[in-house]
Amino acid sequence: MASGRFGVTSNYLTNAAEIQIKMAQGAKPGEGGQLPGHKVDDWIGKVRHSTPGVGLISPPPHHDIYSIEDLAQLIYDLKNANRKARINVKLVSQAGVGTVAAGVAKAQSDVILISGADGGTGASPLSSIRHAGLPWELGLSEAHQTLVINNLRSRVTLQTDGQLRTGRDLAIAVLLGAEEWGISTGALVVEGCIMMRKCHLNTCPVGIATQNPELRKLFTGNPDHVVNFFTFLAQDLREIMASLGFRTVNEMVGQSNILKEANGQMNHWKWDKLDLSPIFHKVEVPDHVGIHKQIDQDFRLKKVLDRKLIEAATPALEQANKVTGTFDIINVDRSVGAMLSNEVSKFFGSPGLPDNTIHFKFQGSAGQTFGGFLAKGITFELEGEANDYFGKGLSGGKLIVYPNRNANFVAEDNIIIGNVAFYGATSGQSYIKGKAGERFCVRNSGVEAVVEGIGDHGCEYMTGGLVIILGEIGRNFAAGMSGGIAYIFKENLGNINKEMVDIDPLNEDDYATIKTSLLKHVDLTSSNTGTRLLEDWEAGKERFIKVIPKDYKEVLRKRALENSKTLV
Repeated sequence: MASGRFGVTSNYLTNAAEIQIKMAQGAKPGEGGQLPGHKVDDWIGKVRHSTPGVGLISPPPHHDIYSIEDLAQLIYDLKNANRKARINVKLVSQAGVGTVAAGVAKAQSDVILISGADGGTGASPLSSIRHAGLPWELGLSEAHQTLVINNLRSRVTLQTDGQLRTGRDLAIAVLLGAEEWGISTGALVVEGCIMMRKCHLNTCPVGIATQNPELRKLFTGNPDHVVNFFTFLAQDLREIMASLGFRTVNEMVGQSNILKEANGQMNHWKWDKLDLSPIFHKVEVPDHVGIHKQIDQDFRLKKVLDRKLIEAATPALEQANKVTGTFDIINVDRSVGAMLSNEVSKFFGSPGLPDNTIHFKFQGSAGQTFGGFLAKGITFELEGEANDYFGKGLSGGKLIVYPNRNANFVAEDNIIIGNVAFYGATSGQSYIKGKAGERFCVRNSGVEAVVEGIGDHGCEYMTGGLVIILGEIGRNFAAGMSGGIAYIFKENLGNINKEMVDIDPLNEDDYATIKTSLLKHVDLTSSNTGTRLLEDWEAGKERFIKVIPKDYKEVLRKRALENSKTLV
């Protein structure tokens, strides 16, 4: 799971054995990424829930992670979305990574990966490949020592990667603190990779890193070769372990005092000033302090609200019968809907259930990630308000929210849901009576949403879907937006980032789309703003303008032209 969240749905998470939150890569930490439109073919567009031919941009940061507490929330979201999957957080080797690793362990990650700078990331900028990241040995030793000192090491598994190719590499990694290792380049070489460094050009001459069907015919790799490679690696490690007197990997973890500098083997003037003793340092701790993974993280999932939802939804899960229910909710009820969606995905896969098969109403103030990864066929109706990450990863479900019926404030003048709503959402609908916070629909891939005002950075990096905003928008609207359509009021024109989007007048199809959505919005939320617009529709519709990405509009134009030729 990277910052773009492309294709991360409830079904995707349900079928994962391990879910990795990629905070950074060894060769480009914290830079985001961009996939040009010519690389987004039909297959990639389908997998990423985007439009073929339209470029995709990944944000530099995860916009739902600005602190260790935010990371803990995302880990909790994912654990609800799949209770059996291990949650892995990928960090980059650098000075100070030990402090970050301690925070990640406290955030209850199951696994921490320390990634070295030498890994093969073919599409990274040259400046990053040459100057970003450090060798994995530095970061791994610091992370292990920090975790041991703070009595956190027994909670997590430590992994490392970055050009590990021999049993000796694995042995050094274990002695510095890693129980597990990632090996990619070596496995690719075994499969036939000849290191042409053309992974990002779609011209791989041996058919490995290419989507070209003709080049893929040249692939001669054999799974048995990979099996043999890892068998020999394991045997090599076993022989080294035996020579050092270790029977198991756990016995060997963190015994860095066994390592020593290769004196006299480096003929370089800088060698004399190189001090590796901090890497070889072994932290001395009492016997009760674990130095390898010993206990599982406790997420306290036995008493979450979703347990009640799953019980109430049993007829729908077993026979697809319609069910309804009403529940009280408070702000400590987090990630509500993720575990229920996990059950729906187990039974019905990606298609989910028919619309509105499960309709649950909630009353109160919902915690973070309300409706996260909500599967198709589930409708959540909230009378009250919701915190940040509302509808994160929405996967076909429907979310309706409006203030308490007895509230004495004007809904359209008040924030009713928090920041970063619908981050990475792929499909579904939402109707919100009131305003949303900042970064509304960031990286939206397909949700249709109606809201009555938003904060800054709305529709940032959006690649699909439909957004109708019946009120004010904050600054920097549509930054990095490469797909989808937004309808906003004309008076907000000055807050749009026009670098990637056009401002178009509306046609009759646009008016029909807006009116249909407004009718649903008013019916489901009793929206005052929507009602006023519909009462004088001829005047109301003239308030709207259309925000559409330039490349997306061009792709739609070409498709329409091709379809017209086909009909002729």
